[in-house]
Amino acid sequence: MFSEKSHRHFMIYKPYGYLSQFVNNGPKKNSKKLLGELGDFPKGTMAIGRLDEKSEGLLFLTTDGWVSNEINSSKFEKVYYALVDGAISEEAIEKMRNGVEIGFNGKKYQTKPCKVSLLETEPLLPPRKKKIRDARHGPVTWVSITLREGKFQQVRKMTSAVGFPTLRLVRVRVGNQHINTMQSGEVVQLDTSPLEYI
Repeated sequence: MFSEKSHRHFMIYKPYGYLSQFVNNGPKKNSKKLLGELGDFPKGTMAIGRLDEKSEGLLFLTTDGWVSNEINSSKFEKVYYALVDGAISEEAIEKMRNGVEIGFNGKKYQTKPCKVSLLETEPLLPPRKKKIRDARHGPVTWVSITLREGKFQQVRKMTSAVGFPTLRLVRVRVGNQHINTMQSGEVVQLDTSPLEYI
């Protein structure tokens, strides 16, 4: 049980297959997994930003709406490691760096310039429960993508736009806070606001 404070803040490693929400807004029979299943959180806890159901990694939780708005702003970099289908080309990486056209809210959107680089070795990440197609069935590549914006499924849409669909997506850093050795589903209660960590 977590101790009582005026506002409560947490850092979690969101696992694959969970929605970044605490209330199920879908049909009554919807069996989607929610973040509340990962710990004993106080009423009013919200996710700061979103990771889609198939994405994993660093996610902050808070009961403070102001903190949530601050971290969701473009002030802080978010770093993602994406495993893509195929041996990604330097041309495709350069296109993502310069911005690509994706669909957002039924309209075309040009992503802003960002940092994209090839990861020479596979990153050390917790295993994912659902099996991922690996290099035995064709080449795969890990890339690092750093954004200050975060449209819905933006990284997945960006890699698809240049011809290399994402097979696994993990957010590893927000601002200065890295996922480090956290394990999937791990919850850490923070002593102060996440803004002190990033």
